[in-house]
Amino acid sequence: MPAHSAKTATRRPTRRPTGLIIAILCLSGTVVALQQTMVIPLLPDFPKILGTSPDNVSWLVTVTLLTSAVATPIVSRLADMFGKRRMMIVAMVMMVIGSIIAASGGNFLTLVVGRAFQGFAASLIPVGISIMRDELPKEKVASAVALMSATLGIGSALGLPLSGVIYESLGWQAIFWLSAVVGIALIVVVLAVVPESEVRTRGRFDFLGAAMLSVALTTLLLAISKGGSWGWTSEPVILLFITTAVVLAVWFPFELRVSQPMVDLRTSARRPVLLTNIASILVGFSMYANMLSTTQQLQMPKISGYGFGLSVIVAGLSMVPSGLAMVALAPISAGITKRFGAKTTLIIGALVLAVSYVARVFLTSEVWMIIVGAMAVSMGTAIAYAAMPTLIMRSVPITETASANGLNSLLRAVGTSTASATVAAVLTSVTMNYSGVTLPTLDAFKDIFWFAAIAALLSIGVTVFIPKLRPAVIGGPAHTAAVVGPPVGEPVPADGSGMAGVRAGAEATAGTTTAGAGSADTLTGGSAAAATTAAAGSARTTGALSTVDESKGKAAKPAGVPMPDAAVAAVAAPISTSAVGRHEVVVRGTVVGASLGQHRPIRNAVVSVMHTDGEPVDWSRGDNDGNYSLVLPGPARYLVVSSADGWAPKSQVLEFSDPAGHQQILLTERLTLSGRIRGDGRALENALVTLTKPTGEFLNCTYSNAGGRFELPLPSAGRYILSTLDPTGQHAQARQILLASQSAVVDFDALQAEPLQADAPQSDPLQADPTVAPPAHAAASALAEP
Repeated sequence: MPAHSAKTATRRPTRRPTGLIIAILCLSGTVVALQQTMVIPLLPDFPKILGTSPDNVSWLVTVTLLTSAVATPIVSRLADMFGKRRMMIVAMVMMVIGSIIAASGGNFLTLVVGRAFQGFAASLIPVGISIMRDELPKEKVASAVALMSATLGIGSALGLPLSGVIYESLGWQAIFWLSAVVGIALIVVVLAVVPESEVRTRGRFDFLGAAMLSVALTTLLLAISKGGSWGWTSEPVILLFITTAVVLAVWFPFELRVSQPMVDLRTSARRPVLLTNIASILVGFSMYANMLSTTQQLQMPKISGYGFGLSVIVAGLSMVPSGLAMVALAPISAGITKRFGAKTTLIIGALVLAVSYVARVFLTSEVWMIIVGAMAVSMGTAIAYAAMPTLIMRSVPITETASANGLNSLLRAVGTSTASATVAAVLTSVTMNYSGVTLPTLDAFKDIFWFAAIAALLSIGVTVFIPKLRPAVIGGPAHTAAVVGPPVGEPVPADGSGMAGVRAGAEATAGTTTAGAGSADTLTGGSAAAATTAAAGSARTTGALSTVDESKGKAAKPAGVPMPDAAVAAVAAPISTSAVGRHEVVVRGTVVGASLGQHRPIRNAVVSVMHTDGEPVDWSRGDNDGNYSLVLPGPARYLVVSSADGWAPKSQVLEFSDPAGHQQILLTERLTLSGRIRGDGRALENALVTLTKPTGEFLNCTYSNAGGRFELPLPSAGRYILSTLDPTGQHAQARQILLASQSAVVDFDALQAEPLQADAPQSDPLQADPTVAPPAHAAASALAEP
């Protein structure tokens, strides 16, 4: 078994004022947004200042976008592994270096390099949000996350007028010097105020996965950003899209095989995470359309018939109310999340976005109408953005919150990049000509608003299908259960008896065994003993088998299920909850399987932890060596459910009393397809057994043992052909069987009755096996999801 660190970090409650921590982290988020918008007012003047073309100047925006897209998932993953505050400092140092290079270089090349370094700042938001989850009191996390999500809009709204004023007063270099000074100040206050989170994921960084993802993101966003100017059907753009597709086609299977992937695709494919990320792309598109179109609409000359001819600074100042609206809506969106859930919050925010854009289509005749419309869009953005990190964090392991939020931020960037390309395409295609000047028409802006409204409505359609988080049962026993298995840190017996807990009556393998002696002998070890016990009519209880009588507030015996006295006493025995929730502890361990007398790590096993009243705590997916990490509120008793593909799931109550220990979880029941082969009234040894698909694909084969028994790993659910050939090679049988995700038994009798003759019709055509016994272990499907 591979060595695995047993060190466990305990989160000490911070003595620093939580309000100060929130303020510092939100200020960091504001600086991120400023990096994205600070050069926009200078773009019209940079060609003359730097002596280059307008197309080259656009790289000052594009290179920051590309760097931020690459840096965000990488820095976020490193934050989960090596410390969140540490990676915040690294990102801010890179931003300061970039600002100094841009301010002191004085030419186009150094400005591009400096802007590339500034793109690292984009990772501050997802990392900062994960720090909030780790360090703030639970009741303050929702409002803090909402406020930090709103800082994106605040910084974007303030960046336009602020950079314009500084440029006109002090010159363009002053903008970058100011950015460097602010970055240095932030580094100092973050080191002084923000505590380092001890919630980390151990392991090796996936360098190859990160490199492939970086290439795919760079080519994709470069194609989207430059498609309008280079031509969407031009060879460079087509080549970039093809490169993206090829790299992703290699990256996806690689990430599924690697032990500790750059992006956990299995977790990202879970419905809550996947749908939230899709909604993030659509909301990001909808939000950014407002940022790009509003100032341009206000700056359009009056000769256009709809423009107001405002200057860059005045148009930028018109966006300040939008930024302030996002600040004001942050506590409201947090309140909606606390009362109705993050899913409802996201739907409300997207609905406000859609309605606001529809209103903007018709309210275009006055400046105040445009400002109010932009404010309404920003309000919807604030509500929607506040919900996304909460939806993500509730659906991923606590040790992966930074990387999961980083991926979510990256996908929002994909949405904003797509919006930028769409806005540019519409404004350059729906135009009019006035005195030799080509200008976008009012219909161009209306088309943009319609596209943004449609994107918001589509995000609602996606969000509706996000599963709603079910609260724990109210009135149930508060963290009560029996202690099953050894405490953390104690070794597991070689035979697995310490973990099995069958005699204690407080462990479940999610099912019952086949009654009857005929199927008991197809099992091994403890499984056979369990089957024999079931055949004798004994009742075995399952972990968390008791239900809750809400009217009486106590555990109730399930109807029709005997409950031994030991289990009743265990469920009724309360424990002190004073220790629960005081200090978070990171517990690490390994999931192993007992097979052929050996214990081997099980890859991609899933371990879910709940309080004994049903409230979820955390879950983890093991790596290829079976190692997992869990974050628990403190030493206490927890319900632990473990599952892995091909194994019967296991439920047990464990007491995590020694957080410095290494918890080994042993799965003892392999999901198998087994049976017995008989001929001439005796068991046949060395009979060949093959498993194929009805379409002809070969899957597996084995030979029967001295008792005529065979066993194959259980394939995925479906129809299969199971065939056998006697040791002489003269007699064969075949049956079509239908398998579910549970162990099954198929017996072959009187094999000699069917000689193999090529010229004779088969006397027993393929048919559903009438002798297929009920499942040997009616185990629930061992899906790799908690």
